[in-house]
Order: sequence, then structure tokens, then C-alpha cells
Amino acid sequence: MKKILVLLLGITIIYSCSKTEKLNKATVYYNGDIITMVGESPNYVEALVEKEGKIVFTGSSNKAMQFAGKGHNMIDLDGKTLVPGFIDGHCHFANFGGQAIGAQLLASPDANVDDIETLISVLKQWNTPENRALTGWIFGTGFDDSVLKEKRFPTKHDLDLVSTEFPIIVVHISGHFAVVNSKGLDELGINANTKDPEGGLIRREKNSNEPNGVLEELAAIPFMLQAIAPKSEEALIKFFDAGQHMALSYGYTTAQEGRAMQNQEILVAMAEKDKYKIDVISYVDYMFVDKYMTSKWNNKNYINKFRIGGIKVTLDGSPQGRTAWRTQPYLIPPEGMPHDYSGYPAIPNDSVLTSIFEKGFKNNWQILTHTNGDAAVDQLIRTMKPLQKKYGFNDRRDVIIHGQYIRKDQLNDAKEMHMIASLFPLHTFYWGDWHTELIGDSLVQNISPVKTALNKGIDVTIHSDAPVALPNLMRVIWTAAARTSRSGKIIGPAERITPYEALKAITIWSAYQHFEEDKKGSLENGKLADLVILDKNPLKVTIEEIKDIQVLKTIKEGKIVFEK
Repeated sequence: MKKILVLLLGITIIYSCSKTEKLNKATVYYNGDIITMVGESPNYVEALVEKEGKIVFTGSSNKAMQFAGKGHNMIDLDGKTLVPGFIDGHCHFANFGGQAIGAQLLASPDANVDDIETLISVLKQWNTPENRALTGWIFGTGFDDSVLKEKRFPTKHDLDLVSTEFPIIVVHISGHFAVVNSKGLDELGINANTKDPEGGLIRREKNSNEPNGVLEELAAIPFMLQAIAPKSEEALIKFFDAGQHMALSYGYTTAQEGRAMQNQEILVAMAEKDKYKIDVISYVDYMFVDKYMTSKWNNKNYINKFRIGGIKVTLDGSPQGRTAWRTQPYLIPPEGMPHDYSGYPAIPNDSVLTSIFEKGFKNNWQILTHTNGDAAVDQLIRTMKPLQKKYGFNDRRDVIIHGQYIRKDQLNDAKEMHMIASLFPLHTFYWGDWHTELIGDSLVQNISPVKTALNKGIDVTIHSDAPVALPNLMRVIWTAAARTSRSGKIIGPAERITPYEALKAITIWSAYQHFEEDKKGSLENGKLADLVILDKNPLKVTIEEIKDIQVLKTIKEGKIVFEK
């Protein structure tokens, strides 16, 4: 036994430190608001003890010190707030790197691209040999025609002002559209003779079949993934590190890749290199299940913090882009569309969709289904419900993703079908005013009806859909509780949920959605020490202040992986 002498205020103290004490890895968090997320109302404890990556005690400070044993570490929260690590109900982790590295085209308040002139200027500034070398393209993400001063999409003519020498692609904030310049169209082989793919549209020049550069849905998404893919191992790692750092800075300890296509191979490559600092769950697009679902990554257990969780099926497009499939026409159809235009399906044939869903049921794969318009939700219900009767429920936890225009009668079906609803109240801020113009004020009050879903007993999560917006989960909580538009209008006050409910929707309820409620989502003994330290308590500040709360530290299994 080794003895250490410490002089403190003239008093000699002798500590006896055994080898066991020196190796004690326990850490005690204390002196702050520690919210366990256990129970229907907020539950606080004085201290939490972490050891070897797991929570081993929550409770009073006195008992925590006894439980931690001698030689433990102490972290003074200094009045800050400790919560479980965040688990986004739906996002696209593989695309975080593109958002972090590409030209930032988001509008205010996230960036400043509020008109096409600024969009062109930002792309010109980004256009350097070093940046182009990453993918071979000039690229940017996040432009939003609904808030651009011109109220239109840029076209190839606008992007040609940036460059005609190099290919350019810019991705719409919805992730369902892209715009390319003339050189980009050449690179992709798109011309006047190119036919529209099923579930997609190549927009054309007026009075001509020449493409104008705007690509919709399945005419855009595969090309986006192709153009923004890193071209070297060095670029790949740079993208991955930048995207992961962004996730960590917003408190993610578990992230979702909500529609893996060719980018599944990048996610796997990073897992093989053991690059993950947080857990990532991938949901493979139905068109790629035969290629990827038989791999070792389709596993209930993580391998190097990565696994496949199930499959993704997309039935329509984006409400703000007016490609969501509705039963009623949009009040303002897109340019060139008839007055009764109501969007369109991604999979028009019900029998094709049934076969896709049935493959999921036969293999017991969890299914995430993107449905924004109510016509798409109708299609989901009429094709999946018979399969549930045939194969049974078997704790599948299938998920409706987005549900922007889901009707109350469809929520009744969702309850009957034991489906989880991962809803998207972020729309109320970013596009609440735009929705009002497109579908009318009476209907817009019901977009993302989180409170109604909860009242019906449906399991609910909420999400960022990043990189549709920044993966800022404090803003997600704020929008769910405030439902305030850009103009300050309240969008559906009856659908507001409490900040505590919103916090549960990105912690314990989201853990349940991913079959991980026994390991994550709350601060309880035996669970992983996935933790986030916030500068303020979202349950004690005004609702308006929630959106400005900062993540100070992100802790994954006891290790600090981000510190502000």
C-alpha cells in the first residue's frame, strides 16, 4: 500500500491508496439538474454514477459517493443540466458530411441564402480547386424556394453564372429535388431525349423538351448521391468526420441513416475502419435490400457501433416541394401543372408495394415508410393492413415517417396497426407559412398532429430529418412545443406538446422505436452512459428560449466525445 502526504491549510493528511482505488474508473455527476426521463412527469436525481460505460447508480449525492467507492472521478455540473443522449427519430446521417462540407445554402436563421443572387455568390466562394477535388463537383445543400425572394427554384441558367466549366449540383432543403447546371446535365447524360423515370420528373424549358436543370424525386435522388460521393479515401474520411462532429455537437449519441442506398457502402467502410464515436442505425432503401440485407450488419447488435435496423420505403415526396401525394389539390400547383394537381406517388402500383412490404414481413424486417400526403398514407394502410392479418404483428414497430398531412381517421388506423408515428413538427417553423399558401389555413392547423397521436395512444417520436434542416434537436423540441412559423403565426396550437413530452420523443420514446429502450433513452441503472450536458434546462426556461439551448458536452458510454 502506498501512502501519499497532502498539505492542505497547514494540516497534514495521509491518504492510503490501494491498487484497487487507483484503478477505480467510476465517475460521479452532481450539482445540476439531472433529468432521468423516467415516468410521466419530470424526475430529478441529485447524482449519477457511471462506471465502465454504464450507469450504475442514480439518486442522492450521499449514496452516490458511497456507491462510487474510493478514487472515483467527480464532474461538477455547476448548475447545468444532464439528460440522456439524443436519439433522432429520423434523419440521414450519411448526408451530414455533405451538409457540413458543401456550400451552405440554408436560408435565415440557419444561414443567409435568402435570394438567388446570394446562392450564386456562396457557390462562387465555395468553388476552389481543393473543394472541387472532394467530389469532382461544385455542390451545396439546403436551398429553399419557399423562402427565396424570387419564390422559385434556381435553374441551370442561374448555376451557369457560377461556372460552365465544372459540373454543379445544389440540393433542395427537402432532399427530394436537385438543380444542376448545363455541364452537370451533360455529366449525368440528361438531355431532351431523356425520359422521366417512374416516381420522378425532369423539369423542362417552356415550349421545349430541353431540361431546365431542376430534377424531382427519383429523377434527382440517385444523381445526388452519385455527384456528392467523395472521390478518394481521404475525402471520404473528411466527409465522415465532419458529419459525425456535427452530430456530436448537437448531442447525438445514436443517429439514424433513414434511407441508405449506394451510401450504405460508405457507412460500412467507416464501420470496418472503426470510425464511429456514436451508434448509427441504417435503414436500407427497398431497392437495395437484396444487396445489403443479407450482410453481417443486419444485426440486433452493433458491430463497431454500426448496424442495419430494417428497410425504408418511400411512397411520395415533399410537401414544401409540392410532390407529397394528396387526396385534395394544392391551392397553388407547381408551374406548368394543372389546377387539380395533387402530387404523385413514388410507387404507383399497389401490387408492387404489397410485394415490397411482404418481403419485409417474411423476413421480419422493421419497415419505415415515408408518407407525407394523406393519399400516400391511404396507400400504406390499404397495402400493409392485409399483410398484418396474414403474418401477425410480432412486435414489429413499423414506423410512419413524417405524416405531414395525415388525417385523424388514418391515425385511428395507425393505432389499430400498432404503428409508431415519427412526426415532423419542425415544419411548423420552416414551412408553416408556405403550407398555409399551398393547402389552406384550416388544413395547415393539423400538420404533424403530435398531440392528437399521443391522445389516441399511438407511440410517437419526432425528428429533424437532417440534413433537411440542421440536426439541431433543441430546435426540434422548441417547434414541437411552440409550433410557431417564421412569420410568428401559431400553427395548430391544439397540437402543441409539452417540452417534457418533446424531450421524451428524442430520448426514451425514440429508443423504443429502435428496439433499444432496455439500453438507452433514460438515466437508469444498467443502461449505457450515453449523456448530454446542456447549458440550460429545457423544462425550466421559457419555450422561446429552448431553441437557443447549447450542448456543452456529449458523452458516449462514459467517454466525452464532444466538448464545446
